[in-house]
Formats: sequence, structure tokens, C-alpha cells
Amino acid sequence: MLTAFTASLLLITVSELGDKTFFIAAILAMRHARRWVFVGAVLALALMTLLSVLVGQAAAFLPDPVLKGAEVCLFLFFGLKLLYQASQMPAVRQHTEAQAAAEVVEKAEQTQTQPQKGTTALAIVVEALSLVFVAEWGDRTQIATIALAAANPPAGVILGAVLGHSICAAIAVICGRWVCGWLSERTLIGLGGGLFLLFAILELSTVSVG
Repeated sequence: MLTAFTASLLLITVSELGDKTFFIAAILAMRHARRWVFVGAVLALALMTLLSVLVGQAAAFLPDPVLKGAEVCLFLFFGLKLLYQASQMPAVRQHTEAQAAAEVVEKAEQTQTQPQKGTTALAIVVEALSLVFVAEWGDRTQIATIALAAANPPAGVILGAVLGHSICAAIAVICGRWVCGWLSERTLIGLGGGLFLLFAILELSTVSVG
């Protein structure tokens, strides 16, 4: 369980920094009360984690060698993909994910017909929850969570992933703008890619030993 907790905590924390959901939470926190944006974002990410773990547990009925092989392949794929994306990006601190997140928030708030919407605590929580949940659907961290849950104790994966998401959400709402100015998207994506490859190597080593 400790291994699953540590793996999911590290993978989620590093991968979510600089992701679209991170920037959505950061942008919303600049416009609304931070605590309610944080609550909405964490609820969305916790719900997504639970759904991902359920899917992963359903896949756990497959033979263990198949699960391990699929997990290694997924981690290798995302690791190489992220490293390639990082290599194609300029070293300057520009964030395409931030731009995409800003467009999502702008579009959502422009469609609001009620003048007071977004000013109450419930409205802020609902807005953050819905935007973050939709943005997270099909994201690499969701797929990684499914893979981890299929081959590891679900309780450890849930605790590690939720804590990792909560840490990233807290960073986003408190100092998201500062993080965006300090680290380039290339750096963040490169770190995520390296971590995916590291976990692929670790999983491959356990398969070889087994």
C-alpha cells in the first residue's frame, strides 16, 4: 500500500503541475474566492480519482502479466510523448496549457446568464468542480491512475492521488501565477515525462525479477 501511495502521489503531483486543470484553478482563483475554488477543484479531482480507481479495479481481473505489461507500455508512451513535446517547445516561459485554460474559463463565464452567478460560495464551487472535472476527463493523469489502480492496492492509489491533486490545487489557487512565471511549460512537461519513464523502468524491473 505504501508503494502505491508513494507512486500515485509523486506521479500525480508532478504531472498535474502545468496541466490544464492546474491553470483553470489558478485563473478561477484570480477571479473568485480562493477557498471555494480550491474546494471545487479538489472535489472534482477526488471524484475523478474514485472513478479511475473503479475502472482500474475492473481491469484487475485480467492476468497479472497483461496488467504489468499494459502499465509499462502506458508509462513508456506518456513518458516519451511528454519528453518529445518538451523538446519541441521553446525554452521561454510560455504556457499553451494556460492559454487553453483561459479560453475554457472565458467561454464558461460568458455563457452565464445570471448576473450574480459566480459570486456565491456554491456557485464558485460548482463552476470550479464542473470545469476541472471536464478538463481532467481523458487526461494522462486519469489514465495513469487507472493503470496504477489495476496493479496496486486501491486504497494507496486513492490516498496518494487525492493528496497529490490537493497539493497541486493548493499551489494553483495560492501562487499559480508565480509558478507559471518561474517555471516554463517545457520544464514542467519534461519533469512529467521523466517521471513517467522512471515508473516504467521500475515496473519493468519488477516484471523481470518476477
